[in-house]
Amino acid sequence: MIYQIKTEKLPQLLERLAAAQELCLPVEHKGQVDFASWTPKAKVRLDVCNTARSAKDFFFPQGERLVSFRMEGRQIQVEAPQMEENPFVIFGARPCDVRSFQLLDRVFLSDPVDRYYENRRRRATIVTAACLEPEETCFCGNFGIDPVRPQLGDVVIWTAGDTLYWESLTEKGEALTAQGGELLEALSEEPEALTQAQDGARAIHERLPFGHLNLQAISSRDWREVFEDPIWEKLSKSCLGCGSCTYVCPTCQCYDIRDFDTGHGVERYRCWDSCMYSSFTQMAHGNPRTTQKERFRQRFMHKLVYFPQNEEGLFSCVGCGRCLNKCPVSTHMVKVIQELGGKQDV
Repeated sequence: MIYQIKTEKLPQLLERLAAAQELCLPVEHKGQVDFASWTPKAKVRLDVCNTARSAKDFFFPQGERLVSFRMEGRQIQVEAPQMEENPFVIFGARPCDVRSFQLLDRVFLSDPVDRYYENRRRRATIVTAACLEPEETCFCGNFGIDPVRPQLGDVVIWTAGDTLYWESLTEKGEALTAQGGELLEALSEEPEALTQAQDGARAIHERLPFGHLNLQAISSRDWREVFEDPIWEKLSKSCLGCGSCTYVCPTCQCYDIRDFDTGHGVERYRCWDSCMYSSFTQMAHGNPRTTQKERFRQRFMHKLVYFPQNEEGLFSCVGCGRCLNKCPVSTHMVKVIQELGGKQDV
């Protein structure tokens, strides 16, 4: 069932939802939009296509404490951090980010299950904001994502004119809808205004510069052929190895684990790492990928070749376009796909 609420009443809805659980949504602060907890003074920006950082932080944070070791003489006490139990809502995540959660699930919820990640996923309710006004750097449609009418998350919302439309997809979504109460007006059928907005958005998505990449040109090649393609030498020469692409990417899941001496024990932390760094996967004898070419190739082979081979054809990219915006030398995912043969297929 479709519901509607006038955008002028949206602050009332957000206040009501925030009273029942933590509510996180895109908020502008010092000129940058990122997910943050809702407050009455928050400058909410549901109109922004992509937050600076992806929403994966909610489930796979940039840094987290895994365990503590307390030492008293020869006795060692192991203390795991207290698992949070309170529910929270991610409100306004774009379809590309919500698809990334499904890809991360395949990594962190496969055996052995990552209990920290699992706990956060269990507590979250996700409200997906359909993309009716995409950016030119968006290319999520190449990966089977429907940005206009996504069947992703627990609730889907659309903003058209002065109205926000709302549709629940799961039991969690129904529970969140019930919290909205009389603020959400039930409709007997889908309104024409929403249908027209979706049709207009589809026409825009069809005209996006990178909306029709030919990924079949890559997936149909033998992985050894792609691995040995001389194009890696050419592309890697311009790469700075800064790791910006990996830190804004919603599907990157590489991390490092470090122990810190507190003077009375040891704190073990997990933090993001990047396969683009020379110190990545540092072993006793050093990083096995000693050149920028090898590190650059690994990143894109994983997303375009290795992950699809192991995960039923799913690419480890969701086409959010953040790497296009952030790469200082424009050696991003789209350029790599095109250079490997995946030119526009129109």
